[in-house]
Amino acid sequence: MNKLELFIDGEFVASRGDGIEVTDPATQEVICEVPFATADEVDRAVQGAKETFRAWREVPTPERARLLFAYQDLLKKHQDDIARDLCRDTGKTWEDARGEVWRGIEVVEHACSIASLMMGETVENVARGIDTYSLVQPIGVCAGITPFNFPAMVPLWMYPLAIACGNTFILKPSEQDPTVPNRLMALLKEAGAPDGLVQVIHGGREQVDALLTRPDIRAVSFVGSAPVAKAVYAKAAANGKRVQALAGAKNHLVVMPDADKEQAIASLVGATCGAAGQRCMAISAAVLVGGAADWLPDLAAAMAAVRPGPWDDEGAGYGPQITRAARQRILDAIESGKAEGADCLLDGSECGVPGYPKGNWVGPTLFANVTRDMSIYAQEIFGPVLVTSTVATLDDAIDLVNANPFGNGVSIFTSSGGAARRFQREIEVGQVGINIPIPVPLPFFSFTGWKDSFFGDQHAYGKQAVRFYTETKTVTARWFDEAPVYGPNMTIRLK
Repeated sequence: MNKLELFIDGEFVASRGDGIEVTDPATQEVICEVPFATADEVDRAVQGAKETFRAWREVPTPERARLLFAYQDLLKKHQDDIARDLCRDTGKTWEDARGEVWRGIEVVEHACSIASLMMGETVENVARGIDTYSLVQPIGVCAGITPFNFPAMVPLWMYPLAIACGNTFILKPSEQDPTVPNRLMALLKEAGAPDGLVQVIHGGREQVDALLTRPDIRAVSFVGSAPVAKAVYAKAAANGKRVQALAGAKNHLVVMPDADKEQAIASLVGATCGAAGQRCMAISAAVLVGGAADWLPDLAAAMAAVRPGPWDDEGAGYGPQITRAARQRILDAIESGKAEGADCLLDGSECGVPGYPKGNWVGPTLFANVTRDMSIYAQEIFGPVLVTSTVATLDDAIDLVNANPFGNGVSIFTSSGGAARRFQREIEVGQVGINIPIPVPLPFFSFTGWKDSFFGDQHAYGKQAVRFYTETKTVTARWFDEAPVYGPNMTIRLK
């Protein structure tokens, strides 16, 4: 069996740690064994990153940008190769996998503009003959802990901007689909990255805890479920680190009766079932306002027309769930919804795919008459399950969304500019879409989840990520043309 390697100090190295099997979610065939790095191996990675930082921080910013230009060129050339690995490891459809890689490449392209992003500020003559200016400097060794659902995109959200800012980085990818990060590191090395710039250690909770508690690591980025994100934030912060922890979601799509019916239904289906519902920006709750509730039969029919399948099935709308346990958790949620009294208009519990009897399949599932006290509404299901609620007015819809503890993403479909503007102003959610179902911003903006969808101060990618990965140093300077004429300044007042 192929045992995956660690990437330490610019080399792929065999780990002495025990491992677990990684399986194809469509067939259950073993892909490889992923090792859990030993304490010594984690130490080696941290020390290597620390030593490399001393030299890397001195590399001129344009040179760091040139490395990223070379890297994004290689990522584009190998986009299909990376996507094939994604398809095998996660079960994603071909177009979904290619799209994930491209969204990661976009962040690398954004990082190429790092010279302008790290500009400081200057005010001349703040007092007589005195100037004040700020410098933006790297903070040191950073770490990233990434989830299974985007093994290419989410790491690329993190380390390209971190190293562009002059830091070094340690990546701990998900143990459920860990091969793609290794391919990303091979390409980074080919682009000319110095040894120790980015390290990859594989493992589970023990390895995560090591990164959260190591004093040499200055900042930690994390993406995962809400309970885990909250725990990661607390432990890392208690150990003196900066943290950005992206957590769970219960994203709503509000459908007004004046919306374009076909567009709204198509968007709901795609945003619910795409990527098998395994994305933190998936729409999992629809709020039907007034007459839009009459569209439920059409919505059910549209969802019923979507079917899962293997990655190379061009007619498949999405792939399998990542593990058997994930599939069972979704099936349990569906049964809970039925037991709590919601109307199950479409049930995907018994879904199967010919030729793939062992696949982790769940069919599209639709619930109506869901109330906020039901567990299928309160909890993140992370599968192709859509719950719907009916309200009378836009006010009611806004109140329903704002009462939810999550605040990752929300959308409204309407033909009214006034309704849309009011919605975007009053809604208490970080990322808002208007006639767009999944409002993930491009990398020059930041990914801005609110409430229990984010723990930390500065968000992922965009300008906020640059602030997260840097410190600001303020300099106040005065230069004398001749010997000073002032006596001791006992009041520390600038003249």
